[in-house]
Amino acid sequence: MADERQYDASQIQILEGLEAVRRRPGMYIGSTGPRGLHHLVWEILDNSIDEALGGNCTEIHVTIGADGSVTVDDNGRGIPVDPHPQVGRPALEVVMTQLHAGGKFDGKAYKVSGGLHGVGASVVSALSEWCEVEVHRQGRRYRQRYERGRPVTDVEDVGPTQRRGTVTRFKPDPEIFDDTEFKFETINNRIRELAFLNRGLILTLRDERTGERSFYCFEGGLFSFIESLNRAKNTLHPEPIHALAVRDDVEVEMALQWTDGYTENIYTFANMIRTHEGGTHEAGFKMALTRVINDYARRAGLAKDQDGLSGDDVREGLTAILSVKLPEPQFEGQTKTKLGNSEIRGLVDSVVGEALARYLEENPTIARRIVDKALTAARAREAARKARELTRRKSALEVTALPGKLTDCSVRDPAMAELFIVEGDSAGGSAKQARDRRFQAVLPIKGKILNVEKSRLDRILSHEEVRAIITAVGTGIGDEFDLNKARYHKIIIMCDADVDGAHIRTLLLTFFFRYMRPLIEAGYVYIAQPPLYLVRDGKEEHYFYSDEQLERFYRERGKRLTAQRFKGLGEMSAQQLWDTTMDPERRTLLQVTLEDAMAADEIFNVLMGARVEPRRHFIEQHAKEVRFLDTVG
Repeated sequence: MADERQYDASQIQILEGLEAVRRRPGMYIGSTGPRGLHHLVWEILDNSIDEALGGNCTEIHVTIGADGSVTVDDNGRGIPVDPHPQVGRPALEVVMTQLHAGGKFDGKAYKVSGGLHGVGASVVSALSEWCEVEVHRQGRRYRQRYERGRPVTDVEDVGPTQRRGTVTRFKPDPEIFDDTEFKFETINNRIRELAFLNRGLILTLRDERTGERSFYCFEGGLFSFIESLNRAKNTLHPEPIHALAVRDDVEVEMALQWTDGYTENIYTFANMIRTHEGGTHEAGFKMALTRVINDYARRAGLAKDQDGLSGDDVREGLTAILSVKLPEPQFEGQTKTKLGNSEIRGLVDSVVGEALARYLEENPTIARRIVDKALTAARAREAARKARELTRRKSALEVTALPGKLTDCSVRDPAMAELFIVEGDSAGGSAKQARDRRFQAVLPIKGKILNVEKSRLDRILSHEEVRAIITAVGTGIGDEFDLNKARYHKIIIMCDADVDGAHIRTLLLTFFFRYMRPLIEAGYVYIAQPPLYLVRDGKEEHYFYSDEQLERFYRERGKRLTAQRFKGLGEMSAQQLWDTTMDPERRTLLQVTLEDAMAADEIFNVLMGARVEPRRHFIEQHAKEVRFLDTVG
């Protein structure tokens, strides 16, 4: 038994000020990885958005500095700088250095707000190497600087000003974050999203590192948002269905549009905060949708022999945005991913239900098109259920899940096991010889798998290569997906370094994103990085993974040796494949992450969807980023 005398009052720590934030940053921003790093920007940006929600701000400008800092500049009212009555220090200093200090608790300064915890600005200050705030207020400009959450100057009056607003600059602390480099695309996606959600608000982003800029202002709001999301899709009706209503001090706005696709994309927001895990507002939205479509189908005599359309049936191919603004949102956790206000469910159900029912009655041709799609989805759902049953029974009867395809590993602990999904029998043969049979399994697939972006689940489940992947992974698919049943915690896509290989890799990533997304969210999906070239210099062998690496090698050596270009994994010997691509000690794996599901959805729609023009535009826009380009001549 442990000695109780070793544990006494002297061992109880009281962390002063913001020390608790620095000691346990994950409690406040989720992680110290890329997501937590960018969460610092969201906290400051949310404060500016709150000013816009109150009608006090028309422009927000964000700058990624050449020194790795970020600046958020708004033309709102400016943080107060007069002494706080309770502590006697300037209000600006209190906001930036004390937890749970802010103007969003009593509902007077901010009627609607996303940053209700009062910790955003102070957490950013605590987790930054330095942070500077400039306030333009009542004709004067004030400034204060903080280092790791502690003020290092007083609030200084630095002269007159003709503008108003708050300018916050901060540089993340490398002692806290694994990587302090901000991604332009990640911040750009959020700013674009906020511009859609705040009709008429000007938002800009500038990157001093590259010179890249963006400007957003959408007078159409959610209407424009839906049109943007569906630009690469074929829609069932020409314009989105829109509703906006204010009830009991709560504003509910939604826009939705059905497409001829097979996946649903519903994005929900509460006070401009993306609620990734949904909540009561999303539940109310889905209830209204299912009820109204079923009611219309029955009244119009379109669903005679149906037990009723399920929510999945009516949402097939749907793109929807739901935004609620409410005085007292109850978020689950500081990172605000789920809304918990119980009264919002019924309120959203009522607003959405009335608007959708009215639209269907006024547009019978479109209504029939929507119901017909849902009925077809219901039939496909039943066919998919039978296909799943068949797959389950077949797997249960076989001694191994995929005889002749899957070469399994001997370890039974999923955390130790790796599955290589390999393009082609030739490469599969090399991989089977190269692997460490203790923990590495190999599943060869023939050529290009089915494009799931253009297929319903019943057809997907009837495709042999897709069924092989589903059974090998072990989690099931769709409603039956269970992450705890994953047989491998590393699923590695290993394709040739050519155009065909890139296409197959995209097809596989599309499948995982659409039907096994929790695998990506859990960090289980990786992309292997096989070398492009081999250069022999006497007895030495050098492998290169890009043209740039090869050219750098030539420049450093001063002599140009003959380089062997690997056109496919099958050209590599088992030893070469092990040394470069499969050996955990020497290989490079790219982990597939999902920082922004909405952005990922748009990219997969463009690349794998039915419309050619958006795909051509995407390729032209990103041509310079291509790692290789095969030529035919």
